[in-house]
Amino acid sequence: MKTFHKVYFEDAGQMASVADEAIALVVTSPPYPMIEMWDGCFIAQDPKLATALSTGRGFSAFEGMHQLLDNVWREMYRVLVPGGIACIDIGDATRTLDGNFTLYPNHARILSCLLALGFNPLPEILWRKQTNAPNKFMGSGMLPPGAYVTLEHEHILVLRKGEKREFSTEAGKRNRRESAYFWEERNNWFSDVWMDLKGTRQNLGETDTRDRSAAFPFELPYRLINMFSVKGDTVLDPFSGTGTTMAAAMAAGRSSIGVEREAQFLTTVQKRVENIVHFSNERIRERLLAHENFVRSRFETNSGFKHRNRYYGFPVITNQETSLLINSPTGVHTVSESSVEITYETDPQHEFCRNWEDYFNPAADSKPVGRPRKILKPEKPKLP
Repeated sequence: MKTFHKVYFEDAGQMASVADEAIALVVTSPPYPMIEMWDGCFIAQDPKLATALSTGRGFSAFEGMHQLLDNVWREMYRVLVPGGIACIDIGDATRTLDGNFTLYPNHARILSCLLALGFNPLPEILWRKQTNAPNKFMGSGMLPPGAYVTLEHEHILVLRKGEKREFSTEAGKRNRRESAYFWEERNNWFSDVWMDLKGTRQNLGETDTRDRSAAFPFELPYRLINMFSVKGDTVLDPFSGTGTTMAAAMAAGRSSIGVEREAQFLTTVQKRVENIVHFSNERIRERLLAHENFVRSRFETNSGFKHRNRYYGFPVITNQETSLLINSPTGVHTVSESSVEITYETDPQHEFCRNWEDYFNPAADSKPVGRPRKILKPEKPKLP
């Protein structure tokens, strides 16, 4: 098994290098209109925005910035396959211009454009980014009505191009079954509020680059890629930046294309790829170890299991998990300065292939024989 990954340095509003209907999934986070750190990015494309901001015409600047993003969303619709999914992480903005404090609803403006293009909206996710900063509250503190609600979340918009994607061939159906996720992962990932994206998985390891790129945590695209694509699919990030989405695609056994205006990010992407095999295998081991702990903890309650995974032999809750197989990356091969090939193991991880017979269908009115060994805590991988 192989996947292919390439960065194109061009304007995402044109994406001339990406063919029609070549992309199964888009996972991206664009520059946020009306967030001051991104002003220069938008003004470089439309100098009139500087005048709008300097004269206090906030919503004129807001609309002008979004018209630039609209070009990207049109291209995104073109390159997605029928039934392809787009996941867009976007935060709203608050800003004071000429003494007037205002909310600029970026997620609503993007959603309106996507609907006009013909996308079918699906339930979205709120990613809560909590902060304990003592000055996080905005406005006049305890004096009504001049205090303002803090923004501690971002929106992950989820939309589909057309009707549900079909898998008509036997090979396609088999690949889809092997791309399944665990029942307990489903219960966590498919919640409409994510409050657990914290800790080491958010740390890019390059603070200065993260500050410039405002990159989201690795776990965010990794979940979305596993949720909305199958192994071998091509994932696109039209605002590639430091390559977080591309790294997540490599770890998940998908191909990827990144589009980025600024070539300065290439060195950062290359450094991340150097460690992607080790990091990916640590994250995969974490997933499998979490399932092993789930099996043992469920067994302690006498709940039992009815289904067995055909590759690992461990118990699973549903029949849809019986063909689940997570492929471990084995090597990175440089194709060009901006493209690589990743190879994968086709066999399951032997550490988790063992005799699980005692964990199937314990009698409801009896105690299990023996006690499972102590539940292990998953190791936290260090992000490349």
